[in-house]
Amino acid sequence: MTYQCKLDIFEGPLDLLLHLIKEQKMDIYDIPIAEITRQYMKYLEMMQELNLELVGEYLVMAAELTRIKSKILLPAPEIDDEFDAGSGEDPRAELMRRLKEYQRYRDAAFELRLKEHDRQQVFIRGGQIELDDSAEEKELVDASVFDLLKAYQKILDTKSFEKDYEIKITEMSVTDQVQHIMEILNASESVTFESLFTVLNTKQEVVVTFLAILELMRLKLLRVQQARHFETIRIYKSADQETQDAILQEYHRSMDSESTEP
Repeated sequence: MTYQCKLDIFEGPLDLLLHLIKEQKMDIYDIPIAEITRQYMKYLEMMQELNLELVGEYLVMAAELTRIKSKILLPAPEIDDEFDAGSGEDPRAELMRRLKEYQRYRDAAFELRLKEHDRQQVFIRGGQIELDDSAEEKELVDASVFDLLKAYQKILDTKSFEKDYEIKITEMSVTDQVQHIMEILNASESVTFESLFTVLNTKQEVVVTFLAILELMRLKLLRVQQARHFETIRIYKSADQETQDAILQEYHRSMDSESTEP
């Protein structure tokens, strides 16, 4: 059985590389290219297994990492004359330059978001003040799609799916799980990512539930956050009931129209 899901919430290959560098505690100035290539390909295989639509940039970066890796393995050419003086450049140099530049842009964007948040805390005289009692949420950071993929792989690693030779027909769609997850979030303030998979017994159920979470992120009906990167991921609803109903109604309408197309 295959599961099709097209999403546009992935950041990009440079974000994935920075995520891996941070996760593996690598030095951005001295990237172990063989290890990061292996980790990068592992994420791509996971995306392909989920049938997520990969942007061509991911595949181009995979090819670039493979090229750099092979170039490092080749013996360095001997320098015959002054015209070959530049041939000894580190094959990783261009990639490291792009990553450092991209990191600067990301840090600048983060600083702007902080300034925006600080500005929202300023109230003019006579304005209405809405107090937010959820102080702990302000200390949370948004979890990326790559954080979710890592947590998803951990779920798969910890579950033991029993091989059952009895033919059993079960149906679980992404649409059904989207509705189910929203019902859970409307009944509680937040849930952990892992808790949504506790009672699931088959790989099909795990995959469909994970795709439903990604779909809800795309619809901006939930947000995923954690105290610090690579720690427990918590899921919160991000829209009131009226907004949920409007978005889900449009979502179901689009799913029905796609299913009726020849």
